[in-house]
Amino acid sequence: MAVYSMRSVGGHIQVYDHRGNFLFSADTEQEAREELRENEEFAA
Repeated sequence: MAVYSMRSVGGHIQVYDHRGNFLFSADTEQEAREELRENEEFAA
């Protein structure tokens, strides 16, 4: 399982990997979690 961090910036959520590299942004934390879940399922 990968480790991610989320930061609220300017009214949206930015998602970063465990090294601090920007991955993507989302409108809400729920949307970001769904995107991460979909990406993990696709990679499996």
